[in-house]
Amino acid sequence: PAGRVTASDVEAAASGAAPAAKKAAAAPTKPAWTPAPGVIAATPTAKALAKKTKIDINTIQGTGQFGRVTADDVKMATGEKKPERKRASSPGQEPVEMPEGSVPMTGMQRAVSNNMVATLTTPEFRVSRDIIMDGFDSLYQKLKPKGVTVSALLAKAVALAIEKHPIINSAFSDKDGGTIEYKKDINIAMAVAIDGGLITPTLMYANERSIAELGENWKELVGKAKSGTLSPAEYTTGTFTISNMGMFGVTQFGAILPQGQGGILAIGATQETIVPDSQAVLGMKKVKKMGVTLTCDHRQIYGADAALFLKTLADIMENKLELLAV
Repeated sequence: PAGRVTASDVEAAASGAAPAAKKAAAAPTKPAWTPAPGVIAATPTAKALAKKTKIDINTIQGTGQFGRVTADDVKMATGEKKPERKRASSPGQEPVEMPEGSVPMTGMQRAVSNNMVATLTTPEFRVSRDIIMDGFDSLYQKLKPKGVTVSALLAKAVALAIEKHPIINSAFSDKDGGTIEYKKDINIAMAVAIDGGLITPTLMYANERSIAELGENWKELVGKAKSGTLSPAEYTTGTFTISNMGMFGVTQFGAILPQGQGGILAIGATQETIVPDSQAVLGMKKVKKMGVTLTCDHRQIYGADAALFLKTLADIMENKLELLAV
């Protein structure tokens, strides 16, 4: 005691045993307070709020010091304030605050919404198939230094396929009890996501123009779309639409049919896959495949029309690439 050497200390040193550990001092106890009988454990502000909102303060569980009811406790009891939730987060990472409440839609968002609703009564159907992309990708790599984009190549291929199947470029009309409106021009609209909405810049006469011209025009249209300077003729004249989400890693999806059009083609990501090959050593080879899904208006376009169009499109993109290079 008081630092003096005792007999037990000498014996422990002689035997080589470690000195007895000192007992840790007891942690100070947290001060507690119990209200006297008849005293409500609540802050003055909490009492005033409870009286104002006509709520029995004795029914509220206090979270303040000594278990007192606070103003926030009363607000949470009345629903004026939401209780704070504990969030688990990684060290050094701030919790993410999610947006809450109503936000008015922009003019573009309202237009997109109205267009989507307008097509809900259209009887539509979807047809999907895979397209082998090895040759197409090789062609793109050759044309890329000249400013040609994948979007321009896809638009050209689709336009050339539509030439063989004009019904895909048509639209249904209620006129005279129901008519098919064929469109002489093949204008390929391409869905582009921009800040605050979605817009469809259009490559007009895509079947008639060179791939170099289409590539240059597409870059110009995308620039205008991002700056909000597209003219109405540059985004309202599409006769067929392409929606490409392959760059986001989406492998397959179905697009909603735009108002006034007969078809829209959804493009998925290109993936490597193994297929049978009698010429290969092991009887198999690796190829690149892209999944596409065509949505059609079933009032004038039938399943066979859609299937034959996709067959033609695949043939162009797999076997007739020279048509795209001009």
